[in-house]
Amino acid sequence: MCGIFGYIGNKDAIPLLIGGLKKLEYRGYDSAGVCVSDGENLVVFKRKGKVAELEKAVQTNLGGMRLGIAHTRWATHGEPNEINSHPHLDCRGEIAVVHNGIIENYQALKELLQKEGHKFASQTDSEAIAHLVEKFYDGDLEKAVAKTLPLLKGAYGLAIIHKKENKIIAARYGSPLVIGAGKKEMFVSSDVSALLNHTRQIVYLDENELAVVAGDNYAIKNINGPLRPDGSSEASKKLDKKINKINWDLEEIEKGGFKHFMLKEIFQQPEAVGNALRGRIKKNKIKLTLKIKPEKIKRIILTACGTSWHSALMGKFILEQQTGIPAEVDYASEFRYRSPIIKKGDLVVAISQSGETADTLAALGEAKSKGAETLGIVNVVGSTIARAVDSGIYLHAGPEIGVASTKAFTCQIVALLTLALYIRQEKKMPLDKKLLAELGSLPDKIKEVLSQADKIKKIAPKFKDSKNFLYLGRGMNFPVALEGALKLKEISYIHAEGYPAAEMKHGPIALVDENMPVVFISPKDKTYDKILSNMEEIKARKGIIIAITNEKDRRIENLSDFIIQVPKASDFLAPIINVIPLQLLAYYIADCKGIDLDKPRNLAKSVTVE
Repeated sequence: MCGIFGYIGNKDAIPLLIGGLKKLEYRGYDSAGVCVSDGENLVVFKRKGKVAELEKAVQTNLGGMRLGIAHTRWATHGEPNEINSHPHLDCRGEIAVVHNGIIENYQALKELLQKEGHKFASQTDSEAIAHLVEKFYDGDLEKAVAKTLPLLKGAYGLAIIHKKENKIIAARYGSPLVIGAGKKEMFVSSDVSALLNHTRQIVYLDENELAVVAGDNYAIKNINGPLRPDGSSEASKKLDKKINKINWDLEEIEKGGFKHFMLKEIFQQPEAVGNALRGRIKKNKIKLTLKIKPEKIKRIILTACGTSWHSALMGKFILEQQTGIPAEVDYASEFRYRSPIIKKGDLVVAISQSGETADTLAALGEAKSKGAETLGIVNVVGSTIARAVDSGIYLHAGPEIGVASTKAFTCQIVALLTLALYIRQEKKMPLDKKLLAELGSLPDKIKEVLSQADKIKKIAPKFKDSKNFLYLGRGMNFPVALEGALKLKEISYIHAEGYPAAEMKHGPIALVDENMPVVFISPKDKTYDKILSNMEEIKARKGIIIAITNEKDRRIENLSDFIIQVPKASDFLAPIINVIPLQLLAYYIADCKGIDLDKPRNLAKSVTVE
């Protein structure tokens, strides 16, 4: 959840570290800090709040500092304040550590270290790492870190420096970390996006890998295996890691004239969906390069968290109806803890925008350990999930910086539909040519919805003081209701719930009064008359109705207080169309309230801790 950035080279480190943190701030903004070294001393600056507060505090006259590490925090252990901010130091102030993840056994480690005389300043789990490295340090930082890592239980992405060693030691287990190779300079980062100003030459660290990063070179080692007395292990040989060239444009991660990244990403959806489809439908055939054997699949298990879980729910509808294969949906956070029954013929599909979601990675590991075939649907090339699965489908949505996912969600549904059609095709079942043609026109239909943004913007102020919302839909539009409610909760802090429309009578209707806005996803399909009946029930209790519909008629006009009309689409594509006005509604309500939508409180973009 936190952001790590490190630099070593021949330039002034502080501006580069601050710039890196600004790019990573979406990962956490409770506090921020930097530590720089001149080869003799460590200088640390920390501040509660956003990176801008840290930037005001740092001294700009430290031009001799060519080495440093930095951190922007999403708090887990210890409240957000300067003391709990990273970097954390050892007792002597010679070793500095920044950490992303959770050390589950930190309390036991802390008690042991305190008995040995170590003094702790913070309430964080991360500080224990600095003291452990100090315990093992005898003049070689790499060996001290190598001795420390096997004692840590949990997850970590680490960058560690010593005041007298001109290097950064980086290591990862369960939290993403990448190395950037520049000209006579090197970078360490939690995310590729923070490196694009400096280099496009990227090396991804894998699980249980340690990197020794110097000014013009790096060495990566596997740290598995029993430790020798000197701190090395049988497996600590230098690895030949592939350098990846990143082709993103820097413009893709800038706001481009939009007020927030979220709004930009909502408006990028026509292009993003077009990219997700590009090259995958040719001459009425689905073109995917997958290792799976569709004819052998007996069951599909979709696992994900948050917004990706909502796309998984839609995936269940799509896959079952298109392929005839039973599909289940599991919260990744619960999957491995219920001892799932995995059988031969099961395909486990892991869905994650970042490809680094800790719970989804853990669920994937559980599935693989039980022999399941695995497939990933991710947006980030080179991410851990992308490298761990047997087969994968990239979204090609481009970088998503806004904490509240928008374009990745719609692209996930497109990817799931493409997967379903591919399986159907490979099972020699006929494809619906009309559906294939409609997929090609999907970006234009999304543009039609976006053209109503100003209308939705005018509606939003009427609801900025609302305390509660209900979102109701049927069939494949039930997950749309869930997603609409989640978006509103995430960025406006208004309590909202999504339900299948028929379930309203089984409890939620008790909440309805003249102050309750109720959003109906009500396309004119086979459930339309049922939805209208549900609207009647809300109207009888004086509820305020906002209807998302693809065809207005007198009945829905009489029942609704506000109508947002969207283009007609097939049952499989309608959810993509219907969710976009809900994204816009949530955005404009939150904006009316003056909330920083790209940094909603208590949330971070990529949940890399359990």
